[in-house]
Amino acid sequence: MRPVALVVLMGFLGSLFGCSKGDGDKPHRYVSESAFRENLAQKTTMSPQTVAQLRKYGVTKESNLKLEFFFYTDNEAKGQSLLKALRDLRYAVECGPAAGDSRLVLVTGWTTPLKMSEEAVLAWTEKMCRLGYEHDCEFDGWGTNPSQ
Repeated sequence: MRPVALVVLMGFLGSLFGCSKGDGDKPHRYVSESAFRENLAQKTTMSPQTVAQLRKYGVTKESNLKLEFFFYTDNEAKGQSLLKALRDLRYAVECGPAAGDSRLVLVTGWTTPLKMSEEAVLAWTEKMCRLGYEHDCEFDGWGTNPSQ
């Protein structure tokens, strides 16, 4: 049986083409508060569904897997700020121009092993959405390889 890689990119095109603008007269933000709330709702809905898909590949709630993550923003300084926060969590992180749109900055990397219970992944997803928003970056989703 060939190993199967499961990668989930939640909202990639929205990040590339739907960059959020600031609300009203507030200073420009890449991620508005309303866009953050919408993204948080979407990602916390998708994560349990993704965990359910992983179960089909033998991933149990006791499994520990590294997760690959993706964030987008509109300038290098914001990306570097998030990079530092993610490195403080001991994640392997890179920051650079997005391949699909050089006007955007991609922050990507891998977590330390995370327990694959629905509760743990959901809590981690919410944390990534909020951390991204704190640094004016949009959490675009995560993926993993169940045969790590």
